[in-house]
Amino acid sequence: MALRTLTCEVAETTDGLVVLEWLASTREDRHAQALAEARQLLDWAWREYGHVQGAAEDGGAWQHDLQVQVEADGWHAVALTLTCHPEIAQACLAEFGEAPGD
Repeated sequence: MALRTLTCEVAETTDGLVVLEWLASTREDRHAQALAEARQLLDWAWREYGHVQGAAEDGGAWQHDLQVQVEADGWHAVALTLTCHPEIAQACLAEFGEAPGD
């Protein structure tokens, strides 16, 4: 399921987790598509890994943060951050058309 609006930035934390930051900045007419893709990612994560959702310090394997805002110049920003174990990050990137190192 390749995404058309959101792009991904990948980073590793010092404690062995992976941060996937899915981003889009669009005009209003494409904002709904960016939100739909963010929902698609979250639905996949809950379906596949809902049983291990939660902060790592509490024993969980993944957590998310979704930020949506309208910028002053009329652009609409969507930022979905998934912080997760490496195997979940790899599965997510494989599912949504990104490969580690791309």
